[in-house]
Amino acid sequence: MTANNEHLSLLDLPPLGAGRFAAIEDKLASLMRTRSDVVTMQGEALLPLEACIRSAARPGSTALNVVTGPYGETFGGWLRACGAEVVTVSAPFTGAVAPEQVAEALRERPEITLVSLVHAEAATGNTNPVAEIGALVREHGALLMLDAVASVGAEPLLTDEWGVDLCVIGGQKALAGPAGVSAVSVSERAWERIAANERAPRRSYLSLLDWKERWIDAGRSALPHAPAQLEMLALEQAVDRVAAEGLEAGVGRHRAASAALRAGVRELPGLAPYVLRDEDAAPAATTVRAEGDVAAGEVVAAALAADADVPLQGAAGPLAKEILRVNHYGRAADRAVVLACLEALAAGLSALGVLRGQDGTGTAERAVTVAGAAWDESVGR
Repeated sequence: MTANNEHLSLLDLPPLGAGRFAAIEDKLASLMRTRSDVVTMQGEALLPLEACIRSAARPGSTALNVVTGPYGETFGGWLRACGAEVVTVSAPFTGAVAPEQVAEALRERPEITLVSLVHAEAATGNTNPVAEIGALVREHGALLMLDAVASVGAEPLLTDEWGVDLCVIGGQKALAGPAGVSAVSVSERAWERIAANERAPRRSYLSLLDWKERWIDAGRSALPHAPAQLEMLALEQAVDRVAAEGLEAGVGRHRAASAALRAGVRELPGLAPYVLRDEDAAPAATTVRAEGDVAAGEVVAAALAADADVPLQGAAGPLAKEILRVNHYGRAADRAVVLACLEALAAGLSALGVLRGQDGTGTAERAVTVAGAAWDESVGR
């Protein structure tokens, strides 16, 4: 088949009907381990994340926002824009929030009705203890909104068991799927709170209630608008591929990538894992601190000059000089990819003069050997 015919095959697919759309949502619900309604929204995951906050937060309410990275900071701004008073619980970006911090905030502010939390912050490389926090939030009687975009498929996500009321996922990271569609599961408690919020968006792209009334309550028999067909089909294929591998196997692969990368980085002079404790490190991406006089961006540029195919990138904002990121999610959660990343980083450090001569070669070889052993140990557990 020619490239031109391949393009025609994508453009000339039969229409995606309501039944197929609903079946894809059911697959997402299974992946998320939920029996709640799942709304698949036709945009990147920031769309349902903002929709959740603007639907569940109301003027005069009090929300607890957990900040362990830039997305948590974004949620605080949306909550304030809704007229909510925001109680912020923060942890250093080098680790996770402690459940005790959340428990204390809930005790001190019994009027809290919504808690927003990021499961894994890819930008800072940390992951938070959702199960423990979810139990605290449910006992308090508040809603829990969880950003699971960087965690779904890379680590366990037990939406119902953990008491998550609004759980947002995207397809572009560990699922190795498209970025143009995303989904949110909505519990019955969340629907009740949203319906009671007179400021919840209506007749809007941000409206969860519109989806409920026009799609879910109507029996998912007629789509309320033209679907993003190619993205939906790609999302289905991504979820099917996760199921074919086995979710547990995929999670194990991501954990092995994290363990190997962190072990290897510890062998490279001038670099160190940014997240301090292994148990706080997100399996989907590893952040690395550049120490000494060399900036993280310089390391990334030099490493990519050595191997342009490795999934390295620099950080943005205030962390740009300090940290770089290895995106070992999806198909990049692979032993060969992780080792190639370490080889590229070592080559970059050599080009910058941090590693020199034979000592540099030995250091690079040691980092790769240690990382390979860490991978093998992780998958052998």
